[in-house]
Amino acid sequence: MIIKKISQCNKVNDPKGQWNSIRMLLKEEGMGFSFHITTIYKDSNIKMHYINHLESVYCISGHGEIIDLKNNKAFEIVPGTLYALNEHDEHILNCDEEMKLACVFNPPIKGHEVHNQQGAYEVD
Repeated sequence: MIIKKISQCNKVNDPKGQWNSIRMLLKEEGMGFSFHITTIYKDSNIKMHYINHLESVYCISGHGEIIDLKNNKAFEIVPGTLYALNEHDEHILNCDEEMKLACVFNPPIKGHEVHNQQGAYEVD
């Protein structure tokens, strides 16, 4: 059994200052996925394309939108919304009001990753 408090976990800050992520469950724990609590700061616009990972995101608080760049469709993100990037979907996350998100990545990350130029996390 794994028990952690948020205060014990690694916090990673975006070098561009648009988000921070508390990495609660990592590859080393052997669960097959990683779990993060991520804060997206107000007025952030982040282009991402997780070519190496699948991600599922649940909005805990805040307000924003996700734009699917394949078809340029926008979807509102509010508390209680889940979105899953099941096709390595290239997207933009716009944040009107600071958002707290619970995120799951498969395969799991190690814990210190930040987005590369493509908006993805590298895989070892």
